[in-house]
Amino acid sequence: MGQPTPAQHPADADWWRSGVLYQVYVRSFADGDGDGTGDLAGVRAKLPYLAGLGVDALWFTPWYLSPMKDGGYDVADYRVVDPAFGTLAEAEKLIAEARELGIRTLVDIVPNHVSDQHPWFRAALAGGAERELFHFRPGRGEQGELPPNDWQSEFGGTAWTRLPDGDWYLHLFAPEQPDLNWAHPAVRQEHEDILRFWFERGVAGVRVDSAALLAKDPLLPDFTAGRDPHPYVDRDELHDVYRGWRAVADEYGGIFVGEVWLPDTERFARYLRPDELHTAFNFSFLTCPWDAARLRTSIDGTLAEHAPVGAPATWVLCNHDVTRTVTRYGRADTGFDFAAKVFDTPTDLALGTRRARAAALLSLALPGAVYLYQGEELGLPEADIPRERIEDPMHARSGGTDPGRDGCRVPLPWTADAPHAGFGSRGEPWLPQPANWAGYAADRQAADPGSTLSLYREAIRLRPLFGVGPLTWLPAPDGVLAFTRAGSGATCVVNLADPPATLPPHTRTLLASGPLDPDGRLPKDTAVWLRH
Repeated sequence: MGQPTPAQHPADADWWRSGVLYQVYVRSFADGDGDGTGDLAGVRAKLPYLAGLGVDALWFTPWYLSPMKDGGYDVADYRVVDPAFGTLAEAEKLIAEARELGIRTLVDIVPNHVSDQHPWFRAALAGGAERELFHFRPGRGEQGELPPNDWQSEFGGTAWTRLPDGDWYLHLFAPEQPDLNWAHPAVRQEHEDILRFWFERGVAGVRVDSAALLAKDPLLPDFTAGRDPHPYVDRDELHDVYRGWRAVADEYGGIFVGEVWLPDTERFARYLRPDELHTAFNFSFLTCPWDAARLRTSIDGTLAEHAPVGAPATWVLCNHDVTRTVTRYGRADTGFDFAAKVFDTPTDLALGTRRARAAALLSLALPGAVYLYQGEELGLPEADIPRERIEDPMHARSGGTDPGRDGCRVPLPWTADAPHAGFGSRGEPWLPQPANWAGYAADRQAADPGSTLSLYREAIRLRPLFGVGPLTWLPAPDGVLAFTRAGSGATCVVNLADPPATLPPHTRTLLASGPLDPDGRLPKDTAVWLRH
């Protein structure tokens, strides 16, 4: 091994610059063995569906051995597929079968932390030299009873847990996810070996979880607002890590997409320099409210911050961590902020669906790559999970006030008339499906030319008409976004204003997210693609 896989041809090496990538949350995609949990057998059975949708690649959330304390993002062994999902041999078959259909595979790497069941951490708890691979510190206070510093977990509460021997260990997420010490060369070497392991099995790329959090100030000082540099976010030493990773990826023709939440556009762009990550998720667009001026500002800002480093933009409307688009767009506050999530937020699903369909045409017409989250193409809303069934640690760590992320992770509906909407389970799926879930089933939508699934299929099929040229805004009334792409024959118009919008000159309508009015104008919360 060690050579590029034969399936990766130089001729299509730039596929990731304008591809459509589909996120698979395996546990909720399709259940092949009927035990209530989605698995690789279920994904393999649905590969024809994904090929029919027209996507270029699949990004899989972690399928590795894990106690599942955080949906698989607590990894115990990167070289073993969790038995709940299948086997390593089955993962290899899935990668190969998808590639035969023209679909590439990206896997997820979680470099900031591992599971507390990882062999390294278990050895560290036993007093081994592996303690150096984590952040162990004595506590403060007379008896060491206080955490070593004031850092807070991303899931709420202190970022430190005390052990029976009196020492504390750092975890920026759940206590079951101890942070790794990236200043130690063994940590770097292990992750480069993991990358090679999966590239040699044919994956085309890697999504990097929490990519800006790895490096920590070695003094582990208290957090002070405005401290520069931040003690654990976006530290300069990170870039040397990713340059090492890029050298590995280049051996195999692989690509990276980073989860980089940073408000500073100049520092964000540093991760996308030619010798670091290839792309990064665009959270400005994902969290932007349904407002024409703010969307245009987000789009312009995104394109501007990517231009100096020659990286393509990415366009994302939702993922496994955020409220589903249909629900979010049907609320009074159409943006997204983790801190604002509360139970029983009023939602107009008809309005949200209309806007989400328009947003689909907007995002698919923009320059760059588009990431879809499973079920987005079905127009699934956020599900209300009974509180006793919520598994997400964000809910427990908040003291029960945060609804958590399980509402966007409910098992998919495939067949309207089958038990559990065709997810495949003989008994109750791992998360309960809402009573109306069968109404969103893929088989029913496939037979309906007006369905959200049919809209996505046709949009992905027509998307190449926009070409790969830069975006040019066209004159439009307030509240209307209209643009074309250099060298293309297509125009995208989205109306977010109350009055119906008169369409620019065109020869025919290619696709619309909803019907035009009787005078051929574009109603509010509707998008259209035109041939000009």
